[in-house]
Amino acid sequence: MALTDAELVERMNRRTAPTSALLGMTVLAVDQAAGTVRLSFAPKPEFCNPMGNVQGGFIVAMLDDAAALAAIVKAGTRIGIPTIELKTSFFGPAKLGEPLYAEGRCIKLGKRIAFMEADLTDAGGNLLARLTTSAVPLQMAGPANLVETA
Repeated sequence: MALTDAELVERMNRRTAPTSALLGMTVLAVDQAAGTVRLSFAPKPEFCNPMGNVQGGFIVAMLDDAAALAAIVKAGTRIGIPTIELKTSFFGPAKLGEPLYAEGRCIKLGKRIAFMEADLTDAGGNLLARLTTSAVPLQMAGPANLVETA
């Protein structure tokens, strides 16, 4: 039996990767049919550069998680999604003490390559950064697929 979007959100928040936990990630919403996710992140003081803003590498990691999760949600099965290239454009500083939000979209999911993008915004909806990326979808061994109940 397939999971609903809400059930999948609950499952994904229970099974957070160590890097996602470090970034303070919470899955807020998924749309399996569209291949989209909405996430929030809680940046830590350790993520800041000398100017007091979240350092770009942490922003890239947040966006990379959003893009990868969008492809995983779109696939509907247990896949790995190793990045083969990415580009990030920065439009404004991410401030400490404010939640950050990422919208990940799977643009195309093929058998050999996936194309994704993700945007990072602040609490006011201001666009802070955009990532475009491609990855190789790899079937993973393990328990039942992502969208099936156990």
